[in-house]
Amino acid sequence: MTADWQRIERLIGADNLDRLAKSHVGIIGLGSGGGFVAQSLAMSGIGHFTLIDPDILDEGNIVRHIADSRDVGRPKVEAVADLIRHRNNQAEVITIADKFESHLDALDGLDMVIVGVDNEPTKFAINEALLSRNIPAIYAGVYERGVGGDVVIIRPYDGPCYACWAQALRDEIAISEGQGGELDYGMIGESGTLEAEPGLWLHVLKVATIQADIVLNELLQGSPISEPLPGNTIIIANSSLEILEGYTNPPHSTLWVTIERDPECLVCGLKQQQASISLDELVSKDNGG
Repeated sequence: MTADWQRIERLIGADNLDRLAKSHVGIIGLGSGGGFVAQSLAMSGIGHFTLIDPDILDEGNIVRHIADSRDVGRPKVEAVADLIRHRNNQAEVITIADKFESHLDALDGLDMVIVGVDNEPTKFAINEALLSRNIPAIYAGVYERGVGGDVVIIRPYDGPCYACWAQALRDEIAISEGQGGELDYGMIGESGTLEAEPGLWLHVLKVATIQADIVLNELLQGSPISEPLPGNTIIIANSSLEILEGYTNPPHSTLWVTIERDPECLVCGLKQQQASISLDELVSKDNGG
């Protein structure tokens, strides 16, 4: 690393900085949260990126995006790639301005995937693709009007996959840590997708910042600066928010919980039975079919 990185090196150590420089992360979804996570990771020393998003930046995006009016009409992946290179000119960036399903080979060999999409069927498809490649992922979601959000760590077959994690929340499963009460996830729409009435970008950034920080913590596992986390899911209250039924979290507070793997999950629960299920069957079951 050059002199530009001396402060980061003093903070995390030369070995860890070198480790991040060699890490290759994929980011699927370069919207208001994913774009910020990408830039933040570049500024933290990540050296290799694969950016995947089919969307073009339009005028309605720029009040909630790291890119600005100069990038209107460009693919989001290209706009964010330029921002990464401006912050870290040693970073290598692969851009795919298309749906990830058409480029599954781009996932091969990634160290981590950051998921920044809010479409539930797409998340299920990402989940299956990453499980088959044994790639960990960090998913994030922002609730209606930005009142809060959540970030979850998915380690393949070590805890829940995204499908059984999401199903547990939608069924308001009792939290395993013994906090008492059940998780109130009432902002899930009928399709299983977080209701999308947007909040301010600063509310998105609070969730995205935690997502980026957890990515770094996971990539540096085994080093002295990587901390053990108290659960696999952190729920963030930007405003007063009833996270546990009957208890309202105050503004700017968080709650760590652990969602267990479902042995009957139609995705990860069938591995030991050597069975398989299609994405269409999973989505149909999830929607009550």
